[in-house]
Amino acid sequence: MRPYIPQNLPISEIDWERHIPFIGKVNRSLAYYDGILHGIANPALLLSPLTTQEAVLSSKIEGTQATLGDVLKFEAGESPTKEERRIDIQEITNYRRALFTAEKMLKTKPFHLNFMKELHAIILDSVRGSNKSPGEFRKTQNWIGKPGTSVEHAEYVPPSPEVMMKCLSDWEKYYHFDRPDPVVQLAILHAQFELVHPFLDGNGRVGRMIIPLFLFEKKILSRPMFYLSKYLEAHRDEYVSRLKTLSERPPQWNEWIGFFLRGVDEQARENADTVQKILALYDNLKEQCIRLTRSQFAVPLLDQIFKKPIFQSSHLFGKKNLPSKPMTSTLLAKLREAGILKVLSEGSGRRAQVMVLPELINITEGKKIF
Repeated sequence: MRPYIPQNLPISEIDWERHIPFIGKVNRSLAYYDGILHGIANPALLLSPLTTQEAVLSSKIEGTQATLGDVLKFEAGESPTKEERRIDIQEITNYRRALFTAEKMLKTKPFHLNFMKELHAIILDSVRGSNKSPGEFRKTQNWIGKPGTSVEHAEYVPPSPEVMMKCLSDWEKYYHFDRPDPVVQLAILHAQFELVHPFLDGNGRVGRMIIPLFLFEKKILSRPMFYLSKYLEAHRDEYVSRLKTLSERPPQWNEWIGFFLRGVDEQARENADTVQKILALYDNLKEQCIRLTRSQFAVPLLDQIFKKPIFQSSHLFGKKNLPSKPMTSTLLAKLREAGILKVLSEGSGRRAQVMVLPELINITEGKKIF
């Protein structure tokens, strides 16, 4: 199979009349979601578990098995028994760290190819693929196929390294174009990136990370908090199939754009619903915590718990805005007695007890976990 040569951007065969009705719907859904984000005083804190869940699901598409609970337990000091699961968790936390880094960088400079390479280096730091040129575009031919498949029998062969660099230059220019609709532009950017496949490993994660970053940079969203991986994971077969048709002749761009628009619309509405549930839970628990503890530290304590809904009690001791160790322990005991917190594991010796805020985990997962 010969290396694929992507079309030049912009794509000329977009059937705008076909997509216009859905474009309006998608932009309304995104505006509604962003309106909710605007109303949150500290979204990075309250929505921290959602950001971690996005990292979990994007990594899951690549084959990791760790769950949100696994990640939060690990960060609370509970190491997994299997080394493979620990590596899964490291991949997820790398992805989350890259997202935070990208948001910070976008506040001072626009997205560019070197920016992309920095994110790639973070994603592959000390995990599977760390020997595959982290932070560097590939200089050799790669291909996609079943393990052990030769290039002759590959399912897809991306552009050669020489062609790839021109494609990336065109891609970067198109990223900063003003197009008739940014979400359609994003659909093309995401797909073209996956077709170019510029890294030896980690292309899927970088490609999905571009989605919230683009929406943020184009000021469609006020924060790069858009979690499309849940939709792509749920429709994985169609996702892969639609991308594959773009390398065929003729490429099915309109079908891909339709799929992507549906995904953004559905996920924007689901994200909005999840965020509203998290905010309602926070407001409800804030009232309960103040009533139960009658303490000025009730809200700062709740904020810390929302940031890390699975935690070792000792990790709260000495935190800014929280009281002494004995008083913090007393407040946690009251929340436990009221059923707001549950104990995952009791303390033993020098090991502190591990506690969980079950309702927040259940909302974030979309199902009852605890």
